Amino acid sequence: MNRLGYKLRWVAVNVSRLLLAVTFVFSGLVKVVDPRGTQYKFDDYFQAFGWSEWIPGFLPLWLAVLLAVFEFCIGIYLFFGIRRRTTSWFFLLFMSVMTPLTFYLALADPVSDCGCFGDAVSLTNWETFGKNVVLLGLSVLVFRYRRLMVRFVSERNQWMISLYSIFFAFVLAGFCIYYLPVFRPYHIGVNLPRAMVVPEGEEEPEYLTTFVLEKDGVKKEFTTEDYPEDTAWHFVESRTVLVKEGYVPPVHDFSIMTWPDGEDITEQVLSDKGYTFLLISPYLEFADDSNIDRINELYDYCGEHGYAFYCLTASGDDVIGRWQDLTGADYPFGITDEITLKTIVRSNPGLVLLKEGTVYNKWSCNNLPKEEDLNVPLEDGELGRLQSRMMTTLRVVLWFLVPLFVLVFADRIWVGSKMYRRMKHKNRIINLLKRKEMRKKIVAGNWKMNLNLQEGVALATELNAALAADKPNCDVVICTPFIHLASVAAVLDAQTIGLGAENCADKEKGAYTGEVSAEMVKSTGAQYVILGHSERRAYYGETAEILGFGKRPEGHLLYR
Repeated sequence: MNRLGYKLRWVAVNVSRLLLAVTFVFSGLVKVVDPRGTQYKFDDYFQAFGWSEWIPGFLPLWLAVLLAVFEFCIGIYLFFGIRRRTTSWFFLLFMSVMTPLTFYLALADPVSDCGCFGDAVSLTNWETFGKNVVLLGLSVLVFRYRRLMVRFVSERNQWMISLYSIFFAFVLAGFCIYYLPVFRPYHIGVNLPRAMVVPEGEEEPEYLTTFVLEKDGVKKEFTTEDYPEDTAWHFVESRTVLVKEGYVPPVHDFSIMTWPDGEDITEQVLSDKGYTFLLISPYLEFADDSNIDRINELYDYCGEHGYAFYCLTASGDDVIGRWQDLTGADYPFGITDEITLKTIVRSNPGLVLLKEGTVYNKWSCNNLPKEEDLNVPLEDGELGRLQSRMMTTLRVVLWFLVPLFVLVFADRIWVGSKMYRRMKHKNRIINLLKRKEMRKKIVAGNWKMNLNLQEGVALATELNAALAADKPNCDVVICTPFIHLASVAAVLDAQTIGLGAENCADKEKGAYTGEVSAEMVKSTGAQYVILGHSERRAYYGETAEILGFGKRPEGHLLYR
C-alpha cells in the first residue's frame, strides 16, 4: 500500500507540476509578446483605484515586462525541474497573493477583464478567481512533495536553461515593444469583415458607441444615429460599451466616423478594393512625432498612386487641430474608439495597410516604410504583398525552441557521458573484485636445510600422491634446496604441486662461486622462488635493496 501511495503521489505531483508550468508559460508568453497590452491593463486598474495621478508614467510598462518575464521563466523552471525548492516556493507565494487579490477584484469588479491571459483568452474576474483557486491547490501539492518532481535537466547545467529563458523573454519583450506584437486580433492576414461576422444561429451582442461633443462650453453625448450636423459642436471623446451580451466575434468594435462631420465610412474603408493606409494614434497628444516627415512622405506617395489614407484617433478637436498645426498634416482624420485603436496596433502612432478589408501589413512608429520602399507602386513592390503570419509565428517559436533544444541535448550528452564513465569505472572495480575472488590462494612450504636427496624425493612423491587424491581449494608449492630441484621435478605433477627454490642470487651470471642464478633455478623445472626469507635477512644480511636487483624467474615470486 505504501508503494502504491508513493506512485500515486509521484504521478499527482508531476501532473500538477506540468499543468502549472504550461499555464504560466502560456500566460507569460502572451504577456511577453504584448507588453503594451499588459501596460494598458495596469493603467485601467490604476485608473479604477484612483492611483493614476501619483504613478510614474514609465512604471506600468516596466511592471508589465517584469510580470511577463517572471511568469514565463518560472513556468519554464517548473517544467524542467530547475531549483525545485525555490521554484515551488515562488509558485506558492505568488498564488497565495494572487488568489485573495482576484477574489477582491471579483467582488469589486473595477475592470471587467482581468487580463491574465492577455487577449488570447478572455476571463471574467470570477472565472479568474476560480482558476487561481485550482492553481493554488496544485501549488500546495507541488510544494509539499517537490522532491518527487522529475528533473529534465541536470543540476549542474540548470543555470544554462535559467539564463537563456530570462534572456529570451527580455529580448522578445523588447522586440515587441520596439516593433509590434506578433499575435493580435488585428493580426496580419485577418480579413476584418469576415472576423466581424456572427455565425448563423448565434445572438449578436449589442454595442453602443457614444461621442462626447462640446458647444459653447456645454458637453453632450451623441450616438451614430443622432450625431449633429452642426459644425459648431467640437469632438471631445468617444466610448464604446457592451449593451447586450451575445457571441463576440474576434473583431467586434471596429468603426470609423469622419472628422469633423461624423460620417460613418467603416463599410467604405473595408470594401475598398485598393490599398488603404490607416495611421493609428489613440491619443495624438501622446504620439511620437519623431517620424512626422516620413508619415507626410507616405501620404504624398498615397496621393500620387491613388491610395486612401486616414488617421484614426480618439483625440478631441483641439488635439487634432494642434497635431495639424504641428505636423502640417493634410490627410483626413477619422474617429475610432480608444480601446479599438490600442487593440489594432500597440504603437502610437502605428501604421496598418488594408486591401479589401484584409490586413496586409503593420508597422510601429519605429519601423515605418522607408523612402526607398516607396519608389514603386504597392502592386509591384514587397510592401504591398500580404505578409505571412505563419512564418512570423514559426520564427518566434524557433527562436526559443532551437537554442533550448541544443542546450537540453548538450546536457543529456554530458549526463550520458558521465553515466558511461561512472558505469565503466564501476564495472572495472567489479571485474577487479571478481578476479580477486577467483584468484586461488597459494600455500607454499619448504624444508630449509633438511633431508638428503633421497628423503626429499620420497617426501615430494608422498605429497604428490596425497594431493592428487584429495585436491585442495588452493595452489600448493613446495620449495626445496637447489640439489633437490631436478630430481623432485621429475616426480611431481605440475598440475598438482608447484615447485620452487628456497633462494636465488641477485646476479644474472658471472664469477660468483657458490651462487645459483634465477636462470639456473628455472632450468630445473622450478616455477617459484622464495626471496627475502626472514632467516636470510637475519643471518646473511639481505636487504630490500639487494632483493630489488637482478632478474627473477618467469612465473611467480613468493615473498615472505
